[in-house]
Amino acid sequence: MLRSSVPPPAFHAPPLSAVLRRYPAGTVLTCEPVEQGLLNRGYRLRTTRGRYFLKHHFDPETADPAAIVRQHQATQRLAGLGVPVAPPLTGSDGRTVTVVGGHAYALHPWIEGRHRHGGQLSREQCRRLGALLGIVHACLEQVMPADARMPARPADGADPADTFALIEDLLALVRRHRPSDAFDELAGHRLLERRALLAQHAHRRPARGGSVGWVHGDFHPFNLLYRGGEPAAIVDWDRLGVQPRAEEAVRAAVIFFVRPVGTLDLTKVRAYARAYRRSAGATSQELAAAVHRVWWERLNDFWILRWHYERGDTRADPQFPAASALAVWWTRKYEAVCEAFTG
Repeated sequence: MLRSSVPPPAFHAPPLSAVLRRYPAGTVLTCEPVEQGLLNRGYRLRTTRGRYFLKHHFDPETADPAAIVRQHQATQRLAGLGVPVAPPLTGSDGRTVTVVGGHAYALHPWIEGRHRHGGQLSREQCRRLGALLGIVHACLEQVMPADARMPARPADGADPADTFALIEDLLALVRRHRPSDAFDELAGHRLLERRALLAQHAHRRPARGGSVGWVHGDFHPFNLLYRGGEPAAIVDWDRLGVQPRAEEAVRAAVIFFVRPVGTLDLTKVRAYARAYRRSAGATSQELAAAVHRVWWERLNDFWILRWHYERGDTRADPQFPAASALAVWWTRKYEAVCEAFTG
C-alpha cells in the first residue's frame, strides 16, 4: 500500500546553499520538486558538477537522523554486495545526513530511469523482480545486525470489532458529505459491501505472523527505477525495519500486479513468487500464511477513505477503485490467489 502519515506537503524551497556547501557537488543551476512519493519531499538538482537527488526527510515517523543513518549504512553495504541501490553522498564532515533548521536532508546521485508497474513487465521480468526482492531480504540478513530485531513477535491481525466501528464512522462521514459526488457513491457502496464480507469472514482473523527479518518496508513500483528492462535502483528506504519478510513479498506483488479493475494478474504473480521463494529461501507454507495475513489486512483497511474524509487529503483517491475492488475479488478468489503464491 502506498501511504503516508503526513498531510500533503506544500512546495517548500530547500536551503540549498546551507546543504550543498557540505558536499563537493558544485553550484546549483536548477532545482525542481519531484512530484511522486507520499512520505517525504524530493528535488531534482542540476549543478555545475552533475545531477543529484536531494531528499528532505519530512515525515516525522521516519525523520529521526539516527534512523536515516541506519538506512544509509544499509544501502552502502547493499551496494557493496551488488544490489541496485543509490547510496547517499558523504559530506565534508564525514556524515550522510545534513540537519539544517531542524530538518534532515540527504544528497543522492540522480538515477536515470522510470517506474514500471506489473502490466509493463514480461513474465521473465516478473521472475527477475521476485528474485530481486528475495536477494534484498537475503542480503539484508548479511549486512544488518541480528541483535537489532526489535519486535519479539508480529501483532495479531486487525480486530473485526474495531473495523465494524470504523465502517460505521466512515459511513456517517460519507452520508454527511455535501455536495455528494461519484466518490461518495462508490465509497458508500464499498463500505456496505465490506461490512457484509467481514461479517461473513470474521472467524478467519489470523494469529500472529511468522518469522521476521529486515525488509525494505515499502517495496512498490514508485520505489523501483528501471533503466531499459533492468532495475537500476531501489530507492526510498524510509521504512527499513524488521517485519515478516514473506508479507512484504505478498504486499509488493499485490501492488505491482493489481489491474485497474481490481483483480490480480495471477500468471505474473506465480512467476514472481516462485523466483522470490528460490532467492529468499522461503517456503510455500510461509507464503501461504503471508497471503492470509495480507488478505485480512486488506479486508480491514480503509486508509484511503480515512485520508479523504478525515483529513481532506485526496491524493490517494485514484487508488481507491482498484484497491477497494481487490479486497472483494481476493476474498472470492482466495484459493486461486494462495495457489499463485505457493504453487
